[in-house]
Amino acid sequence: MTDHNETGLDEKQKEPTNGTPIADGESENGAAKVAEIDVEALVKERDDLLDQLKRSVAEFANYRRRVDQERFQIREIASRDILGHVLPVLDDLQRAVSSVPEQDSELPWVQGIRHIERKLAGLMERSGVTAVDALGQPFDPSLHEAVATEPGSTQNIVVEVYQPGYKLGQSLLRPAMVKVGDRTEEEVKPVA
Repeated sequence: MTDHNETGLDEKQKEPTNGTPIADGESENGAAKVAEIDVEALVKERDDLLDQLKRSVAEFANYRRRVDQERFQIREIASRDILGHVLPVLDDLQRAVSSVPEQDSELPWVQGIRHIERKLAGLMERSGVTAVDALGQPFDPSLHEAVATEPGSTQNIVVEVYQPGYKLGQSLLRPAMVKVGDRTEEEVKPVA
């Protein structure tokens, strides 16, 4: 059996001034080095964990931005698809309104058709749909679809629009169906 002193500690253990036991052969200086090494290890571990946390936060922010961007693109594709299917209806309503004889323009059903056409055109405008400016513009194959050419023309200027084209933001919903030809004398004269 080992001898114990009054405090119940083994005689080989000594108590340093800071209160932690030191085994025989270790000095207080050695304990300070052990404590110092442990502090350095803990600081390094803390810095590593902090670095990992920062990386995780940055990765999550990138993930969130990527998901938001994908959501926006999906919404834009879905909107483009739906609005592209609505364009022929708008075209039909506009043709119907423009073909009504002047004497019938005040009939209630004609007013109703005009009201529907205005509401649909307003809906398209609020959705970000804009008409492609074509008449009198240089022919642009990315915006216009040439379906006719004036005989003997030498320039590629849009002289007639058969069906308007539309854009949604920067993407083309439908190209304008146009006739290309030379600029007329009226278009060449400067406007006073």
